[in-house]
Amino acid sequence: LHMGKTMKEDLTVVAKYIKQLYPPEFDVFSIYAELYHNYFASQAKKNAESHLEDKDIYLLLSWVHNFYPKEMRKDHALAMELDKVKLGSLLPSSLSKELEKKYLDSEEVTVKTSLSRCLDKEIQRWKEDKEPEKLNGHFQSELLGIFVIQSIYSGQKRAEDISKAMGEELSRRLLKELPAFLRSYRDAFEDFKEKSKKHRYYKPILIANINNCWNFREYTEKYMAEKDDSKADILSTLADIENSGFDVLLQQLFAQLKPMYKKFTENKWDSSSEIMNEIIKTTSKHISDFQTLKDPFYHAIVEKIHARLVKEYIVRLLKRKVSLKTPAQQQTLAQHISKNAADLEAFCTSNGSQATWLNSALPKLAEIIRLQDLGAIKIEVATLATSYPDIRKRHLEAFLHIKANLSRSELKSILGYLADSTASTQPRAPLFSNINVS
Repeated sequence: LHMGKTMKEDLTVVAKYIKQLYPPEFDVFSIYAELYHNYFASQAKKNAESHLEDKDIYLLLSWVHNFYPKEMRKDHALAMELDKVKLGSLLPSSLSKELEKKYLDSEEVTVKTSLSRCLDKEIQRWKEDKEPEKLNGHFQSELLGIFVIQSIYSGQKRAEDISKAMGEELSRRLLKELPAFLRSYRDAFEDFKEKSKKHRYYKPILIANINNCWNFREYTEKYMAEKDDSKADILSTLADIENSGFDVLLQQLFAQLKPMYKKFTENKWDSSSEIMNEIIKTTSKHISDFQTLKDPFYHAIVEKIHARLVKEYIVRLLKRKVSLKTPAQQQTLAQHISKNAADLEAFCTSNGSQATWLNSALPKLAEIIRLQDLGAIKIEVATLATSYPDIRKRHLEAFLHIKANLSRSELKSILGYLADSTASTQPRAPLFSNINVS
């Protein structure tokens, strides 16, 4: 700092007062500038070749890349004169590169160690079985969700303050560390999930960990290029953590719903409104527990519930337990299904489900049951297959068991029409492909 200040002040005096006392051909400013620069550079080289602590390396590189070329040599009183003098860098390129590598290696290890300690502390907190903190009504772990990103960002920022190139290189290195850290996090989360089911705050801790994923997602989307292999790796690991957490949170609800859905076929849909009300009431109690999820995850879990409610209903329709011979009987069942579908849609939508793609499945199936004209049934089957391209012959055949007044040739004709209309289109989200037909 003393050398820098002295050089800057003295060269300012040379530029303002001394230069004009010499003939122009003496180029006196250049002589002074080169002498000061050579001395400064020799001292910098001497320092660089001695044993330096990490902070010293950082400071020296800051002088080489930042303070000396930008703060001193671009000073308004000196810039015009110094531009005429080719002074070069404070350090030889090879020595500068060596220091840069030392700094980057050290910073990488520092951040890596910091992340590892952070995860250890987080695991310890899970074991203490305390309720996680809340931010805006959402469970979260400030330590993991925020500190990890902060550590990586701070490391990148420090390197970037030396030079843009160093910032980019450290960013590349640290973003490669993130997938490895998240895999360790996922493994620790799985271990906790399996071994800590009796903890008092088991579910809040699961929710906090799902919420943690949001900060990592945002950071990855913002700072990583689409073509970066690490990006797909990170997003895949985060999806593993989120889905694993969702599965546990939904386990109890889905177990409670299964016997309720069986009642539809046991009662041949006679009390279907009461059964659907029971399903909705049970589901509603569980959904209230999920309000502590961050909004994107709350919507995701509600959509999983929505898909499960529709799927389970279709499963009952495909069980071949009901076979109706008259159009009037089929009309009555179609009305029951339409009413159940409307109640289901209203409930899921009011609770934040944005899975509108599910809403037409049951009404379309109800319409196939209601219709009696073969041509009209085929058209409805075609529209169903367009909306849900993962429906297969085995699904439709099991479903058409309900329409006992169809002849064998009519059934064959309808099934053939489905095969023609369901090419190889992949569904945006699966519905029928998740349903096994016995």
